[in-house]
Amino acid sequence: MAKVSPGRYTADVGADGVVVFLIGMRLNHWWRIDKWWPVFVAMPKMLRELAAQPDSPLRGYHLWFGFRVVMVQQYWRSLDELISYASDSKASHAAAWRNFNRRIDNNGSVGIWHETYHVRPGELEVLYGNMPAFGLAAATAHVPVTARRASARARLREGAA
Repeated sequence: MAKVSPGRYTADVGADGVVVFLIGMRLNHWWRIDKWWPVFVAMPKMLRELAAQPDSPLRGYHLWFGFRVVMVQQYWRSLDELISYASDSKASHAAAWRNFNRRIDNNGSVGIWHETYHVRPGELEVLYGNMPAFGLAAATAHVPVTARRASARARLREGAA
C-alpha cells in the first residue's frame, strides 16, 4: 500500500511543464469481445514498452475503469516525445493503430479517444490532502504546500512549488 503523506501537498512540474495525455476506449457493443479485446490489451503492451526504456519520456500513468470506458491518464515529458512515440513505425503503437483500423475502423463496436494538454508552470493548480504521491505529483515532484502557496490562487500565480 502506498505511504500516505499527512498534510497538504502539490506538484512541481519543473520549468518545462508536463504533457497530460488522456486516452481511452469505450465498449459500444460490450458483447463483441472479439472487437474490443485486442484494443484493450494493446495499451498495456505500449505502457510496458515505454517503461522498459531507460530514459522513457512517459513520466507516469494511472488506469481508470468505468462501466463501458477504460482510460489511461498519462504524463509525458514533452509534446514532441509523445508525438514521436505515436508516429514511430517500430513502436507498439503503430501496430495497434493498424490493427484497430483493419479490424474495427468505422463499424461502431469500439470507440477510442484521446485528449492532449501541455501544462506549464503557472498554468496549473493541484492539491493533495493526506494522500500518497498521486497523479501529477507522482509523475513529477510531490512537494509540501508552503505558506507562500497555501491558496489555489497563489499556487496558480506562483507556478511550480
